[in-house]
Amino acid sequence: MGFTVYDCRKDIRNILVTPQIRARFCRMEPGPGSLDKYHTHDLGHEIFIILSGRVEFRINGETKELGPGQMCYALADEPHSVRVLGDEPVYMYLSVTPHIQPTHTQYADDGERLPPQFRPSSDYDTETDSTTPIDALIDHHVGTARSVADMAQNSAQIQEQMAAALKQALSSGDEKAAAEIRDVMWEPLLETFKKVNEMAAEWNTLTPRAGTLRTYR
Repeated sequence: MGFTVYDCRKDIRNILVTPQIRARFCRMEPGPGSLDKYHTHDLGHEIFIILSGRVEFRINGETKELGPGQMCYALADEPHSVRVLGDEPVYMYLSVTPHIQPTHTQYADDGERLPPQFRPSSDYDTETDSTTPIDALIDHHVGTARSVADMAQNSAQIQEQMAAALKQALSSGDEKAAAEIRDVMWEPLLETFKKVNEMAAEWNTLTPRAGTLRTYR
């Protein structure tokens, strides 16, 4: 991936979309829009940085006004919405981590949670894999999920095996030995986390082709 510079005045789109993060520049016009309705993210924490204009955020029942140079965030499962204040458009940066479908949870007017909102890839400015046979996508996803389970089990065994040694090293004040044990414990965890990210990427590839897509407005 090359080193590219993006401009909030021109690149109004999703710029970086991976399982780890979805980041974009957004231009909001006064009046109703896609962000002014209460919603949550089941897994993702969302960060908002206001670049120009003024907005009103409602997050987890609290309402505050933000302007240029200010930021706020909504944690996973915290209901939030934003609306433009005044007559000028608002430019902002926002990111959600992680980015795993379904990314948004919407609610009915009575507060009832609506069904999962699996979206088309185009909603995130990415392309749907329309060439790989769907059965192959499903089989690959299942295989990766099994690999995650196997790696997690192996990692758990190593954590358990090293736990007593780590406790002993720390209780005796041997920081060097503790650090070496920690390194041993980290290696299988690192590989497991990488495989989980791979599974998330395959899931995001599969879901736009795995049934009806919903978009609540």
